[in-house]
Amino acid sequence: MYLTLLAVFIVGYLFIALEHTVKIDKAATALLTGTLCWVVFIFGRDVFLANITGEESIHFVTESLRENLGEISEILFFLLGAMTIVEIIDAHEGFSVITDRITTTNRVKLLWILCMLTFFLSAALDNLTTAIVMSALLRKLIHEKKDLWMFAGLLIIAANAGGAWSPIGDVTTIMLWIGGQVTAMHIVTEIFLPSLVCLLVPLAIVSFRFKGHITKPFEKHNLESHGLEISKFEKNLVFVIGIGALLFVPIFKTITHLPPFMGILLGLSVVWITTEIIHRNKTIEEKKTLAISNVLRRIDTPSILFFLGILVAVGALQSAGHLADMSRLLDANFDSIYAVNAIIGVLSSIVDNVPLVAGTMGMYSLEIYPPDSDFWELLAFCAGTGGSILIIGSAAGVAIMGILKIDFMWYLKNISFLAIIGYAAGILTFMLVN
Repeated sequence: MYLTLLAVFIVGYLFIALEHTVKIDKAATALLTGTLCWVVFIFGRDVFLANITGEESIHFVTESLRENLGEISEILFFLLGAMTIVEIIDAHEGFSVITDRITTTNRVKLLWILCMLTFFLSAALDNLTTAIVMSALLRKLIHEKKDLWMFAGLLIIAANAGGAWSPIGDVTTIMLWIGGQVTAMHIVTEIFLPSLVCLLVPLAIVSFRFKGHITKPFEKHNLESHGLEISKFEKNLVFVIGIGALLFVPIFKTITHLPPFMGILLGLSVVWITTEIIHRNKTIEEKKTLAISNVLRRIDTPSILFFLGILVAVGALQSAGHLADMSRLLDANFDSIYAVNAIIGVLSSIVDNVPLVAGTMGMYSLEIYPPDSDFWELLAFCAGTGGSILIIGSAAGVAIMGILKIDFMWYLKNISFLAIIGYAAGILTFMLVN
């Protein structure tokens, strides 16, 4: 049953990777994979839970599922809230505040502008929120699918690299920060340069290949297409409050110690109430286009369900002990902290980096590796940036994959090699500096 569970996950993963070949939506495959993994787990509970028998073993499996769903729901609610805020801003043409100022159509210049913006924005927000915002911007700036996907792939690398050097930029860095393995100032000073190199190396390579200019989309504004007018004040107000709500999330978490999804729901409610007030004197027909009920229809629900399925499947591997066994295997065969962390980073592109880091934190105590040691800092970098190697290896990648409909195999052929080179360059930079 141990191998059966692993086989179900691998087969499901392959179907997700070959979505366009088998012509089955990845969300459906992910949901089936996640469900079957838990079915195998509960039927094979006598194998997985040798020390627990009878009703207790059933209780253990069901409680593990509920615990996993609790953690997953935090991510899903955060994703739903952030996507809704972005769609509200977009419905009011708020992103024109940025897109109107980006006038260049030169591929190389535009790529550097967007990647550096993503790199620093993901450190202030987090890589998932930044990925959602930048996906909306890309659709406003680039028309051709080939260019759109190429830019998006590099933005995934930028978002994950930017999130790695900030204590609030990625879920794993937040875990290490809260757990006391790293301090905020130390991770910024020690990981910033490796993270920057991780982005600059792929950017430099692509810059030599990119030529010419991108084609901007000829898009009639949503409001104009409905014969509506919105004042510049209203457009700017929704943009400022929306982005402010996203930026406030890490501050909210620091002040209240509540999970980030509570902060995003607070921000969403403020944006929602604001739009209700500024449109209260408009006709029902005018408000319909700008109302939250209309905006919610634009949310990419299949992407959220895909997220649910893949995280549920990984949760089964974690609860059944596969990830813990993997950590022990690494510990038994590799003595170097660089080798262990490098492999963890690569594995994080296949399975979720959160349980991998959680397992590593459980294996190595602060007595073995004290706070701010090279081991914890390198773990933050590798777990944060290693997910860029595959598009479903990070929250940012999954979000952009869903929003822009990027093909898994296309990413593997065109972006993965660049991500590996950047990842390796970042590790080498860390080794040289330390």
